Amino acid sequence: MKKLLTVVATVVVLVIILAGVVRWMNTSSDEQPGSPAAPSSSEQPSQPDSCPAVEVISAPGTWESARDDDPLNPMANPASFMLSISRPLQEQYAGDVLVWTLPYTAQFRNINSQEEMSYDESRQEGTSTLEGELVRMHKECPQTDFVMAGFSQGAVIVGDIANRIGTGAGVIPAERVRGVALIADGRREPGVGQAVGNPVAGVGAEIALQPLNLLVQPIVPGATMRGPRVGGFGELDAKTVEICAPDDTICDAPRDVGNALARAQALVEANGVHALYATNPNVFPGTTTNQWVVDWIKGLIDG
Repeated sequence: MKKLLTVVATVVVLVIILAGVVRWMNTSSDEQPGSPAAPSSSEQPSQPDSCPAVEVISAPGTWESARDDDPLNPMANPASFMLSISRPLQEQYAGDVLVWTLPYTAQFRNINSQEEMSYDESRQEGTSTLEGELVRMHKECPQTDFVMAGFSQGAVIVGDIANRIGTGAGVIPAERVRGVALIADGRREPGVGQAVGNPVAGVGAEIALQPLNLLVQPIVPGATMRGPRVGGFGELDAKTVEICAPDDTICDAPRDVGNALARAQALVEANGVHALYATNPNVFPGTTTNQWVVDWIKGLIDG
């Protein structure tokens, strides 16, 4: 009898202990003593006071940058068109705005310069470097917003990154991008992004020449004409402006390319209209492209 009572008492104690454990498990995940409350979804992540409110990223065109250039004080090409945009912003804003210029090889192997890096390689290098800067800044300063602007090959790079971000495949959230300016974008597609300035009827050279990739390789080896960007700019469509000078064959190429080799040669020799955005009065009536972009970026910064 005594042995039976001992067994019963032991069972009762085990049941009490088990009930206590179950109760603790059901409540501890939400109410552990000393555990901080979960942050509200409306709370903004904190960041150091040294972080800029906005980072402006400038992507120069072909032959206007270098892989080892200083992104905060670019010197690779003093005649770079993008300097006419980035320098006024650096001069006006300090502390709360960081102006960062993409350092990349910025070359375009062609029939006249076989020793240069190919367009595909240069573009990929620029894309990786720019995305690396976005990742770095967003990790250190999660509340910092971005404005991105690019010219020519730089516009293709910035446009491709905007495409990824806007369609949900980018390295930063779309809501962190205040605006994107693409000047002479080789993948410009009518109806994608916001066309500003005087209207043009053509398309980007990479779209016009895509069906003729094999034919243009003798002129521009290693330059893949990739056509339009799948998905466009997605969430960034309303924030992305496309700027193209009439008759600039980089962004205003005829849809019916006709002589593919001649068009490829025009791509190589892109000068004339393509080189005159800083002075061309036929892009924005009453002002120049660089001044328009500077004012547009100021509006995004000042809110």
